[in-house]
Amino acid sequence: MSAWAAGQPFPGVSTLNSPDASIIANAAIVPAGINGSITVVAGQTSDLIIDANGYFAPPNGNELLFYSVTPCRIADTRASQGKTGAFGPPTIAASTPRDFPIAGSSCNIPNSAKAYSLNLTAVPQGRLGYVSTWAAGQPYPNVSTLNSPDGSIIANAAIVPAGSNGAVTVMASNSTDFIIDVNGYFAPRGGQDALHFYTLTPCRVADTRASQGFTGAFGPPSLAASTGRDFPVLSSDCGVPSTAKAYSLNMTAVTQGPLSYLSTWPAGQPYPNVSTLNSPKGTTLANAAIVPAGANGAISVFASNATDLVIDINGYFAP
Repeated sequence: MSAWAAGQPFPGVSTLNSPDASIIANAAIVPAGINGSITVVAGQTSDLIIDANGYFAPPNGNELLFYSVTPCRIADTRASQGKTGAFGPPTIAASTPRDFPIAGSSCNIPNSAKAYSLNLTAVPQGRLGYVSTWAAGQPYPNVSTLNSPDGSIIANAAIVPAGSNGAVTVMASNSTDFIIDVNGYFAPRGGQDALHFYTLTPCRVADTRASQGFTGAFGPPSLAASTGRDFPVLSSDCGVPSTAKAYSLNMTAVTQGPLSYLSTWPAGQPYPNVSTLNSPKGTTLANAAIVPAGANGAISVFASNATDLVIDINGYFAP
């Protein structure tokens, strides 16, 4: 399924995939087209749910700006992972809201943050109808963030407004462990690191599949298991300027078997021990990712198992 600005031709990118017909969610920043509309096309007949959590508009003096951070793990409710207090066990109980104080975590997110750029991973204990995430202190908004009807580990990106005491609320339909990673936040202007968002016509940066015609740094070979690889986004054919400090991407793993995890972070920095997507069933799977630009504007990708990778871009953050 692909989504793009209405009135523009199909850009040859994808937003999500469900080869086994599972209910699947993915975050997407989509440029507004004619009359503020977006266009969606699906490879096969499908129902579609669209939830909104914000928008980008021209500066007016009161806007929030983006501040990228090195990807960092905030919370992990699994007993084996060493997180404690508000950021560790117990497992999230079915239909029981739980607050996570993002601004009070060890990831150095300031109290001035008004929204967070997160990657959320559910590690279910069985079927998981949905997980919802919203600003703490507000009523349940009747939206969903991710779904795992067959109980597989699944991740999804989310921009979530900060609520009471800088916290977000998470509620799951069924019992599940839950992982929260952060890669940036939105706050009023407060320094030289503040970034605005600039849209791009969605564009394919890289595709490691031999059949797709990409070459050099953006084409084959496939990602090898447990091996990092850099993608120099600025050198792609997508017109990303050198001023870009972070990218709004869609990452699609075209797996060759089970994929425990795939991680993405700024090139030149050490592996941050976070994940971007998971495909334990070995199906083609996508997830959105806001990734800070690293050395020479590149990003690093690491896969636990061999996989092909498709990278699409829809915008970037710059001063």
